[in-house]
Amino acid sequence: MKSTTLLVLLLIFISFFGYSAAQKVYSWKDKNGVLVFSDTPRPGAIEVKINTQNLTMPATDTSILYRGAPNTTPIKFKVSISSPKNEATVRENTGSVYVTARISPRFETGFKVQLLLDGTPHSEPSNSTTFALREVNRGEHTLQAKLYDANNKLVSVSPISTFFMHRASVISGN
Repeated sequence: MKSTTLLVLLLIFISFFGYSAAQKVYSWKDKNGVLVFSDTPRPGAIEVKINTQNLTMPATDTSILYRGAPNTTPIKFKVSISSPKNEATVRENTGSVYVTARISPRFETGFKVQLLLDGTPHSEPSNSTTFALREVNRGEHTLQAKLYDANNKLVSVSPISTFFMHRASVISGN
């Protein structure tokens, strides 16, 4: 450890002062026992012999510096329609349906969700995962949610979920 530190100090010193063949480098220990390098001699200093101008060091493994650092792997988000359940029947004479999307892992700041009803966007993407649909016609309908990141890049798409809207008929009374 100490010899590595000394070598690093020597290399820094040489690069700082710009090594040339005419310059000499001296070393000595100060009163605290710390090795000091200088281009100025002093009593008790030893001249350091440097044989090459091209000093190179082998590559150092820096992976230890990144242990415990945040994971740089992109997070895989999963979007699903949690309400109404797939293939559920919604009985509502006004045609109102409340849709809830679920995102995992946790919904991040800046992300937006867009709901598609029967393949058509219901509204602009929003930061809410709850949607209110109004005046949905009787019959079978599909829902799908799309998740966008803060840069408006599509991150995830839910599987298609089907629900059946049951409304009393105005004509037959059922």
